[in-house]
Amino acid sequence: MKPSLHVRLSQHLALTPQLQQSIRLLQLSTLELHQEVEQMLEQNPFLEPEDEGGAFDHLPERQLERIGEADRGQQREEAEDRSQQAVEGGAEGAEDAPGLDASDLGTTARDDWENGTEAEDFDGIGETPAARGPEADGDELDAGERNTPGVSLQDHLREQLRGMRLADEDRAAVMVLIESLTDDGYLDGTLEDIADRLLGLDGALGMGPDARTQEDAPADAAEAATDADADPDSLAGQREQLLSRLRCGLSWLRSLDPIGVGAANLSECLLLQLRARPADAAQRLACTVCEQHLELLARRDMRKLMAATGADEELLRQAQQLIVSLEPKPGRPFARAEANIIVPDVIVQKSGRQWKVVLNPDVMPRLRINDLYAQAIRGQRGGSAAGLSARLQEARWFMKNILQRFDTIQRVSQAIVERQKNFFTHGEIAMKPLVLREIADELGLHESTISRVTTAKYMSTPFGTFELKYFFGSSLNTETGGNASSTAVRALIRQLVSAEDPARPLSDSQLSDMLGEQGIQVARRTVAKYREALKIAPANLRKTL
Repeated sequence: MKPSLHVRLSQHLALTPQLQQSIRLLQLSTLELHQEVEQMLEQNPFLEPEDEGGAFDHLPERQLERIGEADRGQQREEAEDRSQQAVEGGAEGAEDAPGLDASDLGTTARDDWENGTEAEDFDGIGETPAARGPEADGDELDAGERNTPGVSLQDHLREQLRGMRLADEDRAAVMVLIESLTDDGYLDGTLEDIADRLLGLDGALGMGPDARTQEDAPADAAEAATDADADPDSLAGQREQLLSRLRCGLSWLRSLDPIGVGAANLSECLLLQLRARPADAAQRLACTVCEQHLELLARRDMRKLMAATGADEELLRQAQQLIVSLEPKPGRPFARAEANIIVPDVIVQKSGRQWKVVLNPDVMPRLRINDLYAQAIRGQRGGSAAGLSARLQEARWFMKNILQRFDTIQRVSQAIVERQKNFFTHGEIAMKPLVLREIADELGLHESTISRVTTAKYMSTPFGTFELKYFFGSSLNTETGGNASSTAVRALIRQLVSAEDPARPLSDSQLSDMLGEQGIQVARRTVAKYREALKIAPANLRKTL
C-alpha cells in the first residue's frame, strides 16, 4: 500500500486544568469547599486569608449564625472587589469558563436523570431536616442560642452522680455504665458484655476493700491481667464480682433523670417510665401490654389485645394513650441539635414585590494574593522564577473559579425563584412543575451544570432551608389539561392525612380518589410512593384504638 498524506478536520472539546478545576469546585458542597480552600492555603504560598484566621473562621462549625447583616454584606463586596483586582492579571480566555461545561466529567451523568429530575429520589426532591419539623422557620432562635453547645446525656448524668453519696466502687460502676450508653439512652450491650470488655481491655475496676479511683484503672488492669494468666479461677471470680457491682450500679443509674435511661430495650424503657407513674387500672394494663404484647399494640390489633389482656375497649384505649405519652428514646432531648443545622448558600429576601436572591456571605471564603510574595518574583528570570510564577497564576485561577462558582449558584437560584414565585408566598402547595432543562435553557448552561449546582447547595426561604433540588419536580396531569407539581401533590396528601379521622384513616385508594375530585389524576401506587416519601405510615398503622 502506497503511503500518502491526508488532511482531516475535526472538532473536540479540550478541557484545560483551569476549566476542570472550575467544574470540580462547582459540584462541591460548602463543607467540601471548606476543605478544598484549606488544602490550597497549605499548598500555595501566594494564597492567604484576608483576616488573620482561616478563610472560613467566620463560619461556625456545624452551626448557623445570624445572616444578612449590612456590615457583612459590605465586607463581602469589598472582598469580591479585591479578589477581582487580583484576578485581572490572570491568563486570557478565562472569561468563558462559567458557561463552559463537560458532561463527561460530571459526577452526575445525564442518563441518571429522567425528565430533568433524579428518579431514585422520588423525582429528585429531598426535603431537608430543617423543613420537615414544626420548627422549620427557625427564625425564633437567637444566634447565641444556636451557638451554645447543649449538655450531653452523659454530662447530665455525671452531674447528678456528683450529688450522690456512693461508695467508690458503686460510683465507678455507674461511670462505666454511663459511658456504655447509646445516644438514645439505651445500654450498648448486656452487663455481661460490658464486664467482658472491661476484663479484656481495661481490667477490673478495683472492686476490693482498697478500691481506687477511675484514674487508677489502667494500673489495676495490668495487675488483673497478670493475675488472670496465673490463676484462671481468679478471673472467673473477678468477673462475678464485677457483674455484681455493675448490677448495683445499674440500679443507681436507672434512678437518675431522665427516667428510662439504662434500659436494654424498648419494652424495658417503657416499663421503667410506667412504674414511675401512679398505679391504677390503666397503668397496670399498660405495663402488661409493654411487657408481653407490645407487638400487638404496634400492629393496632385491638381484637387480639382485648382477648389477650381481658380488658374492655375503653380501658385499653386509656392504656394506649398512657403508652403513647412516654418517651421511647430518653436520650433524644440531649441530642446535638446543631448536627441537623444546614448553612444555606443563598438567602431569599423580599424587596418590594420581588423576591431577590443574595449569596450568604458566611459561606464565601475570604482569600487574597500575598502582595509581598507576588512583588518578590516580579522581574526575576530563571527556572525557579518560572515555577513561582506558575504557582501565582494557580492562586489567581483558584480565586477566580471560586467567584465563578458562587456567581453560577446565584444565577441558578435566581432563575429558580422566578419560576417558583408562588412557593415563597403560599408554600409548597403552590409549587409548579420544574425540570433541569428549563433552567438550563434559560441561562444558556448545560443540564449537568444545573445538576451540579442544585446538589448539596441550600437556599434559605421564609418556609425553611431547602436544597435547590427540592424546587424541581415532575408534573402530573389535571382534568383541566394543566399540570400539577409532585411537590404540591405531596403537600395535599399531607394535609388530607392530617385532617383524617384517627379512628378511620384514609387508605391510598381513598387518597387517590380525593385527589381526583380536586382534578389531579394520581394512581394509587403513586400515592403510596409519595406517602412513604413523607414518612407517613399506612392506614392500618395510623388507626387509633
